[in-house]
Amino acid sequence: MNGFAHAPGTRALAKAAAGVAPERELPRFAAQTFRAGFTPRPGTGPPVLLWPDTFNDNFHPGTLRAGADVLTAAGYAVQIPRMRLCCGRPLYDYGMLDLARRQLRQIVSALRPQIRAGIPLVGLEPSCIAVFRDELLELLPHDEDAKRLSKQSFLLSELLERTDGWDPGRLPKKALVHGHCHQKALMGMGAEEKVLQQLGVDYELLDAGCCGMAGAFGFEREHYEISIACGERALLPAVRAAERDTVVVANGFSCREQISQTTGRTAIHLAELIRLGVGDRAATSLPGAGR
Repeated sequence: MNGFAHAPGTRALAKAAAGVAPERELPRFAAQTFRAGFTPRPGTGPPVLLWPDTFNDNFHPGTLRAGADVLTAAGYAVQIPRMRLCCGRPLYDYGMLDLARRQLRQIVSALRPQIRAGIPLVGLEPSCIAVFRDELLELLPHDEDAKRLSKQSFLLSELLERTDGWDPGRLPKKALVHGHCHQKALMGMGAEEKVLQQLGVDYELLDAGCCGMAGAFGFEREHYEISIACGERALLPAVRAAERDTVVVANGFSCREQISQTTGRTAIHLAELIRLGVGDRAATSLPGAGR
């Protein structure tokens, strides 16, 4: 698939068939998914369920590995769902609510033992956690396990904020931080900022609105110009103007794609930043810095 989507002879055909703007590059599939290489992580503390979202699992498995490393360092015993599940986030964009409801029922059914045991679910993709905190309750309003799952679903920063004795180490670096739309609207950036402060990061939280990618929206041919206009309002100029040793942090898969495809810089997830603090206190360089 990567060869077909990126080879000079077939690249344009692949984009045209998918309705993708010719200016865009299709994301590359990873050689191995996160799920394929994962083994449960033992820990001294309680169990936690890491959600392998479709985007990071298939395209950026290193982000999920970073999340698992951070949770393990915090003492948690890291598990993942036994079966492949998807929150169905893209379905809402196209009004496929019946299919989305079926997928949510499948999730609640598959995770029922962990839900009733009170095991927290941690997601790295803000749009997935937004589903569990919002759409899940709207589509399954009378399901008690759905209500429990909603209360037990956290972003990584939110869970770490609740973890007694967690020490992220110190990482005195500069960072430019972009908040995902769903995160800002539903969860807020407070926990994110507290983690950055604990790390000793000198950060700037952008007041940038939407990155403009918004899932498939920014890839679609008819929305490309709007997508770029949204990003150019504040986010993309700020990224281009950032010093080369400043790390760009963006939790959303879409946000990181918009940044990489329009600025030449590589944004990293908060989990990858934290891992440098807990896993390598002597780190002198960061993935994404200067790129």
